[in-house]
Amino acid sequence: MTTILLVDDHPIVREGYRRLLERQPDYRIVAEAANATEAYQAYRKVSPDIVIMDLSLPGASGVEAVRHIRQWDKSARILIFTMHSGAAFALKAFEAGASGYVTKSSDAAELLRAVAIVARGGRALSDDVAREIAAERLGEGRALVDELGPRETEILRLVASGRTTEDIASILNLSPKTVQNYHYQIKSKIGARTDAHLVWLAIGAGLVGDASAT
Repeated sequence: MTTILLVDDHPIVREGYRRLLERQPDYRIVAEAANATEAYQAYRKVSPDIVIMDLSLPGASGVEAVRHIRQWDKSARILIFTMHSGAAFALKAFEAGASGYVTKSSDAAELLRAVAIVARGGRALSDDVAREIAAERLGEGRALVDELGPRETEILRLVASGRTTEDIASILNLSPKTVQNYHYQIKSKIGARTDAHLVWLAIGAGLVGDASAT
């Protein structure tokens, strides 16, 4: 029996995944979580074989949750299941320690295939994300976030989302001074002249949505 922790901030969505997965004879959902903190706590409590995690969570993102869980358990098997198909998100998830990445636009069979691969210790990637990564790597230059580590990428996302230094420090359990140091390092690494320029670059990298376009 493969035990699974589901992480998504929408209870109805989690219920749908639960029904799909538990129709399979060898899968059992042993815990659920709605945010990164709950995910880490649940993982430590139940030690599931696999975590299926969304990226868009309240507060810290799924990438931060992956990083935190993998710090505690280097063998953790985590499959990202998200609406984000951008290469930047997928690459940072893998860099943080994810074992697979499937988009929610994929059909149910692709999710089940990915779960099976990750359960065997392999790496899984949905076709649409594989195409995005290939297109980026074949294109000119390096992506903006290639210059940043997972923690720096998470802080950039939070800054660009309008979070204050104090908010970010609370979400990531860091001191405000440490957040300020990261903020300065990020601007230096990616060549942002001002915070407004930093936000513009983050939008261009697909880390946050462009509010003016909605």
